[in-house]
Amino acid sequence: MIKIVGFLNGIIWSKALIYLCLGVGVYFSVVTRFLQVRHFKHMLKLLFVGESSEKGVSSFQALAISISGRVGTGNIAGVATAIALGGPGALFWMWMIAFLGAGSAFVESVLAQLYKTEQDGQYRGGPAYYIEKGLKMKGFALAFAIATFIAVGILMPGTQSNSISAAIDNAFGISPMISGGAIILFFAITIFGGVKRIGRVAELVAPFMAAGYILMALIIIGLNIDKLPGVIGLVFSSAFNLRPAFSGIFGMAIAWGVKRGIYSNEAGQGTGPHPAAAAEVSHPAIQGLVQAFSVYIDTLFVCSATGFMILITGMYNVYDNKGGFIHEALPGVEIGPAYTQAAVESVFPAIGPAFVAVALTLFAFTSLLAYYYIAECNAAYLEKKFGTKGFINALRVLMIIATYYGSVKTAALAWGMADLGVGLMAWMNIVAIVLLRKPALAILKDYEAKLSSGRENEMFDPRDIGVEGADFWEKDINRKAI
Repeated sequence: MIKIVGFLNGIIWSKALIYLCLGVGVYFSVVTRFLQVRHFKHMLKLLFVGESSEKGVSSFQALAISISGRVGTGNIAGVATAIALGGPGALFWMWMIAFLGAGSAFVESVLAQLYKTEQDGQYRGGPAYYIEKGLKMKGFALAFAIATFIAVGILMPGTQSNSISAAIDNAFGISPMISGGAIILFFAITIFGGVKRIGRVAELVAPFMAAGYILMALIIIGLNIDKLPGVIGLVFSSAFNLRPAFSGIFGMAIAWGVKRGIYSNEAGQGTGPHPAAAAEVSHPAIQGLVQAFSVYIDTLFVCSATGFMILITGMYNVYDNKGGFIHEALPGVEIGPAYTQAAVESVFPAIGPAFVAVALTLFAFTSLLAYYYIAECNAAYLEKKFGTKGFINALRVLMIIATYYGSVKTAALAWGMADLGVGLMAWMNIVAIVLLRKPALAILKDYEAKLSSGRENEMFDPRDIGVEGADFWEKDINRKAI
């Protein structure tokens, strides 16, 4: 199984996808005139704009669901993997893909809002919806929905549950079979409550878990502040092939930095647009800017926290691609959350493993909830296309099985399956948002014009920018005009 997954990943995660992700990030950053910098202050204001409704969630709840998906095992185990296989320089390339990815996150989230629909009393949207409505390509849309249903519903949950069970086993000696059972019990209770319950859980847990984790990182960095300049120098020099020790894996630094960066922040991958579409806002650009900010929270804050804790304490291994090590501080330790646990334990021996196990459990569990919501959106799309019920209930059963399966299997297989899912979605979604760039950029221009004239709260009308297929917004404007 692991050989098959590895073979497929070698095809999907070729250099073409890595360069495509970087190139599209650069393109959208340039054509939006680096909105991630220009509108940074306004993004903070927009986080708390709007309220939830019977059909949708508030802007902050949509952000919380999105952060729940982004801030997960990729921020702890994923960063460790990037450093182990790409060296310290991989952290820089994670930063780079996050900064550039904010432009991609804006575009895909704006498109999700623009082409969202109301289905079964809830707002639904995402790549499948904007591919069908915006590109008029129903076959392409159906392919994305099926791929996402499989990727997020079956292939990706295992990474989260595997990291939870591994961290709990390392910290408390509890068998993965037992921790896996507990995970799926709480998971089932939550997902059967629907998007509103997921939104409430994410709203409560996501800010708390991220703040607590970053605070621990700041304490560890503060206690080792004398080493910080050297660590920053190590990251940058390794990223640009200036360190002879890591020159042999320079290409791997870029590859693993981009791969784990995309897995972590999800910009351009096509997952973020789903919760973005559920937000109750007056203009699509509002949620686009909010989702662009979520990329900062994920990679520039949380991933950096993990990376600096690992590097500043020296608790990591770096493989040389020849069966040996360039740096080996943790002999016999498997790549994953154990690196972060060792880093915290080196400073706080009594609480290190337990702290990371708890943090990872919260991170990964909320990611599972976000995965479910994303998969449910595509299951709803498939139910509508095929005119039959059953996809959502099948999804719930499959996700519970996949979650438990991942918790008791090897990390290598779990991550390989997740990479496969991420790659499939990224290829299709990036092509779609490039083809749909014109309406997304027109929306940004429309919002900026309203913002400069003090009309930012004015309801968006797609007819003002000549966009067709935005049925939800046209009906909403007509309802308010009556």
